[in-house]
Amino acid sequence: MKIKDIRENMQVEFLALVTLANQGVTNNDQPYLNLEFKDNTGTMVAKMWNVNNEIANKVKVGSLVKVKGTSLLYKDSLQMKVLDITPVDTNEVDISQFVTVSPIPSQVLRDTLQGAVESIGNSDIREIVQAIYRKYDKEIYSSPAATRNHHEYFGGLATHVSGMLQLTEAVCSIYPDVNRDYLVAGVLLHDVGKIIELGGSSITEYTTEGKLLGHITISQTMVRETAAELGIDSEAVTVLRHIILAHHGKREFGSPVLPLTLEAEVLHMIDDMDAKITMITKELAETKKGEFTKKIFSLDNRSFYRLKGE
Repeated sequence: MKIKDIRENMQVEFLALVTLANQGVTNNDQPYLNLEFKDNTGTMVAKMWNVNNEIANKVKVGSLVKVKGTSLLYKDSLQMKVLDITPVDTNEVDISQFVTVSPIPSQVLRDTLQGAVESIGNSDIREIVQAIYRKYDKEIYSSPAATRNHHEYFGGLATHVSGMLQLTEAVCSIYPDVNRDYLVAGVLLHDVGKIIELGGSSITEYTTEGKLLGHITISQTMVRETAAELGIDSEAVTVLRHIILAHHGKREFGSPVLPLTLEAEVLHMIDDMDAKITMITKELAETKKGEFTKKIFSLDNRSFYRLKGE
């Protein structure tokens, strides 16, 4: 059963991801769990009463579980009273059935990104990118690009990179002075640290390493360590690390350094462009024609108007 099909007063059994798991205590000192479940059709809040430590320890945020329970209305909202909950091995199921997925088919994303990797002419740059993409092959195509705002779904990172690669080809065709190898590599690697920062594909939540280091630092470290493993000690390594470190454009936006090469500046612009267009179009899609979107915090709290003629 899918979450969207659950109605009031149903005895149900379903698979879902745990997106919230907080332990509480009743007025009678009885332990319980506040839970939230998610699949690709919706979310469901729930409670499990009389919880022992064994159950509390095995129900973790990000885990896939089989849930048995009863649905009920509480303050006009549908909730679940959980009677039994059992962890499920994610390797036994298609995880895309429990998360929002990219609108672009996975194989199309893979063909686009792998084609870009192989198109890099500079051998040092190409070997570094190839090695990182081999090592993190599964994660690159499953990870989100953010926890919210843009590309915050299964395959979101690859989708973001794919959009930027299309912008790269347009820029390089108009401005031949832009070094395509560096720009393509920068696009492919600038956010690769998010596979560690956000901890995987099931939910978008920051890891401890992600919180302490951030994806910019993680990404440039991947480049430095990979180059050392390959025995590559050339200007290309330093330039690639700079492009990654500078891609947020300003120190107040998280970049340790400002863009100091043409390619670093262009990467920042196309990264910003792809992210902002995606944020705006997502809100416009949920807005009626002739009306304004809700305020978008990351875009100066502006509301955008959806044209009547669309």
